[in-house]
Amino acid sequence: MTGVTLDKVTKRYGDVQVIHGVNLRVEDGEFCVFVGPSGCGKSTLLRMVAGLEETSGGKIQIGARDVTQADPSERGVAMVFQTYALYPHMTVAENMGFGLKMTGHPKAEIDKKVNEASRILKLDDYLARKPKALSGGQRQRVAIGRAIVRGPEVFLFDEPLSNLDAELRVEMRVEIARLHREIGATMIYVTHDQVEAMTLADKIVVLRAGRVEQVGKPLDLYNDPDNKFVAGFIGSPAMNFVAGVVERAGLVQAKGLAQPLATAVALPGAGAEVSVGLRPQHLKIDPAGSTHRVDLTEALGGVSYVHLSAPGGEKLIVERHDQISLEPGAMVGLGFDGKDAMLFDTDGKRLR
Repeated sequence: MTGVTLDKVTKRYGDVQVIHGVNLRVEDGEFCVFVGPSGCGKSTLLRMVAGLEETSGGKIQIGARDVTQADPSERGVAMVFQTYALYPHMTVAENMGFGLKMTGHPKAEIDKKVNEASRILKLDDYLARKPKALSGGQRQRVAIGRAIVRGPEVFLFDEPLSNLDAELRVEMRVEIARLHREIGATMIYVTHDQVEAMTLADKIVVLRAGRVEQVGKPLDLYNDPDNKFVAGFIGSPAMNFVAGVVERAGLVQAKGLAQPLATAVALPGAGAEVSVGLRPQHLKIDPAGSTHRVDLTEALGGVSYVHLSAPGGEKLIVERHDQISLEPGAMVGLGFDGKDAMLFDTDGKRLR
């Protein structure tokens, strides 16, 4: 197996540039996830690594090889798509071994590789079935098995779980994580679902509008985001943001929150506007207060999410690990511990 390096990679469609000078190193055996909202360029970047999209500028290396202009078949990658793309008239075993058959590999070698992939993916009982007799999760495992059989240097996944229902997505996340541990391959995985990113990745690359916003380990991005976009994108439910004003050095007053925020971070001058970020679990409801209106309480058993409207119209979510029941329209107050707050300037840059 081997790593992948992107050096100042760009992509243009005519006069429109969609990928802007991406620099990235995916280490040998690493599970790297590209995450971001729809249209951020994550699938385009993955397809450029695969050779399915032409690279307009920069360089792509797989291991020590410059593959920027190489044909997809020469890159040593295998791609698993959102759609399974299985041949309906072939059995599971035939689907998995078809690529090797077309390149003239001996039948004994194909059978050996198919059986090994089947063992890893727990498909032994389904090898004689055709795709119509499989569930969605089983079909996706066959598609992954087809990639394993090819023995690639790098696995590329383009939103492979998007077509599955919620329960199957959880099941397949576990399967893919186990697969990575077992075979130790370099994997690059595209998703818009930050829960998938957090649970699968060794490294997350957060993209917005064709640019890398931040790269890091999942919990590093969660605990120490560089900007408001990353802070709001990583974490479920998302971080709450409240408008604030610098009162004086070391003190910020957040709108709708009774207590001022004392902080040691470097602040702009008095009167400057800032944004105060607070995770849902860091907000505390004060039943005796009357600053925020309850819109909805999601009581899920072990955890409850209380949706609130602030005086200025901002929407906030409070996470509680109890079975609180607050009626819509009720008024409550909010409190927090200042050490849990993050501050951002008007451009969204983290104040540190």
